Amino acid sequence: MAAVSVPLMLPTNARLPTVAAQARLNLLDLDLQGYERLVTELGHKPFHGRNLFKWIHKHGVTEFSAMTDLSLKLRSQLQDAAEIRTPHLAEDWPSADGTRKWVLELADGQRVESVYIPVLSPQERRHTLCVSSQVGCALDCAFCATARQGFNRNLTPGEIIGQVWHATRWLGEAPSNIVMMGMGEPLANFDNLVKALAIMQDDLAYMVAKQRLTVSTSGIVPNIYRLAEVSEVSLAVSLHAPNDALRDDLVPINRKYPLETLIPACRAYIGDNPRRRVTWEYVMLDGINDSLTHARQLIRLLEGTRSKVNLIPFNPFPGSDFRTSSQERIEAFRERLIRSGIFTTTRKTRGDEIAAACGQLVGRVRDRAGRTPAFAGWPQPVVTA
Repeated sequence: MAAVSVPLMLPTNARLPTVAAQARLNLLDLDLQGYERLVTELGHKPFHGRNLFKWIHKHGVTEFSAMTDLSLKLRSQLQDAAEIRTPHLAEDWPSADGTRKWVLELADGQRVESVYIPVLSPQERRHTLCVSSQVGCALDCAFCATARQGFNRNLTPGEIIGQVWHATRWLGEAPSNIVMMGMGEPLANFDNLVKALAIMQDDLAYMVAKQRLTVSTSGIVPNIYRLAEVSEVSLAVSLHAPNDALRDDLVPINRKYPLETLIPACRAYIGDNPRRRVTWEYVMLDGINDSLTHARQLIRLLEGTRSKVNLIPFNPFPGSDFRTSSQERIEAFRERLIRSGIFTTTRKTRGDEIAAACGQLVGRVRDRAGRTPAFAGWPQPVVTA
């Protein structure tokens, strides 16, 4: 698929906030074109917007007074009209394997979680950051702790990119891989997601290559097609079942977008490029979806689709009735897929002792009534910021 220019800005007829009109603008909510428009409206050349963008994202500077290649007049105008509002680090959870979970508090008191996962091999320097896209999640997948928290709202572009900003400051460099696999359904927050993805890829910001950016979805079919029109990031799909009857129970969005619509959408996304494929995430649930019969159904389902299957041992959380499949059943399932020619891996569980593994992220989600659910027996943070 040819590269597509992504128009990610506010509508061209939209006016940027002024001091007299409304509260100060959070600059993290704008992409590069937004910075250029902002400084133009303040009476300056667009290249100053590029410098401003680079100060914030490349260098991590949040004080306008320190942006020395901007004029004193522009810095004063920015001080009045805008701010750089990053999420507050509320909790820092280190794991023995190097994984870290950051609980970030937003301006309204909601908390979301992002997870840093370092590469295990000493021969390679690589970092993966798992980023949240919503406060909670409305899709109610049966095996996911986030679903138990309910849903409050979408994250803004600035709240999404703020997680990357924080990780970059902590690491001293941008993450080499970013996966939109944290709290929430990314494609249910489409416009804010796409704007944040553009900032992640921008050469003046984090320079994350498109093949190292992955969006995970439970299967919002119309937005898979929409994403294909504006992006070439990698696609991962939370599949978890090889037939509609079982997937209806495990991933309820399947009742609206069944497999007969999901599979063609994914094939369309990767197009004719032989180097592109869909990653299918498949959580292994003991006695539920892990038999060789399920493996054979999965093989038939994925026939003709360039695929990678990522088998994920279920990560327990308080109140869940599911159990993790045995290592023997996971290995038998994997070997059956491999024999059919499907590239298959088993995800190594990372950070489960700090509730940072796949399906365990909960943050602190206040529902519409203002209630904040909690899980008894959940681990406590080792470090509180």
